[in-house]
Amino acid sequence: MKLNFEHHQTAHCENGVASNLLLNKGLKLSEPMIFGIGSGLFFVYLPFLKVNFAPGFSYRPMPGAIFSKAAKRLGIKIKREKFSNPKEAQSALERNLNQNIPTGLQVGVFNLTYFPEEYKFHFNAHNLVVYGKEDGKFLISDPVMDYTTTLSEAELEKVRYAKGALPPKGHMYYPTYIPDHVNLEEAIRKGIRDTCKNMLAPVPLIGVKAMRWVARSIPKWAEKKGTKVTNHYLGQLIRMQEEIGTGGGGFRFIYGAFLQEAAVILKNDELKELSKEITTIGDLWRDFAVDIARVYKNRNSKSDIYNNLSKSMLHIADLEEAFYKKLRKAI
Repeated sequence: MKLNFEHHQTAHCENGVASNLLLNKGLKLSEPMIFGIGSGLFFVYLPFLKVNFAPGFSYRPMPGAIFSKAAKRLGIKIKREKFSNPKEAQSALERNLNQNIPTGLQVGVFNLTYFPEEYKFHFNAHNLVVYGKEDGKFLISDPVMDYTTTLSEAELEKVRYAKGALPPKGHMYYPTYIPDHVNLEEAIRKGIRDTCKNMLAPVPLIGVKAMRWVARSIPKWAEKKGTKVTNHYLGQLIRMQEEIGTGGGGFRFIYGAFLQEAAVILKNDELKELSKEITTIGDLWRDFAVDIARVYKNRNSKSDIYNNLSKSMLHIADLEEAFYKKLRKAI
């Protein structure tokens, strides 16, 4: 039982699963287009929520939000199901495969047997596609891998019912309706407006205001909590940025590619210039991550390093605020 399904490698799992599932249904949209229409750029700071003994940071919206928003703006319907019983979850998945429906799953990363050991950590919002079953093993298209792979029934059940934060609970999803014509221009505009609204939000928990809150907190952590705790918090910050769901720098590069495509579709050269601007900001996020990594590994001998990191992040926040204001005006 092997469905006719094309595997394409992408930078981010949710974008990749969405793009691959839609392509299977005849709608060809790139990963950047899914990401941009689905308003994937985000930043949130939750100091009162502890994740791995550090404050909650995220450079992305809640798992599933990108595909859900993109689908709504394109007039696509998605069915999502969760199961309290693992056997029911497997039966539902096999039912879909028998009906020629490749199916997206939310899974935990830690027990994915095909992942290299250094990539395994406790994160339960990874996405992949099951597109068949042969010799008792499920056929897996994981968009962050450059090849397809397999998982046994027991292995798949284990990752579908991973414990901890954001447990998948057997979550599976798939498109049930795609219109004959999608209004790509309007979907692009809605996605951009929503991104600008989120990143320029007046509340301090999200967007550029949240970035500034984190930036100003870095020297305060060092003063009040000491080097060890501060470095742990910073390690969490760049882990969320560079490892979990691509995050800061990587997301800016994907968004730059989205704006390049959008510039052609909307016949708007200003978007092409703004794509270069967000790509440059992505480079600064990557530099920021490298500087934190040096501090974390005790390889940075600069004095006043925590104040310097704070200034770097404040500078990025200023550039992003200016960028979103220009982007909002451009459309």
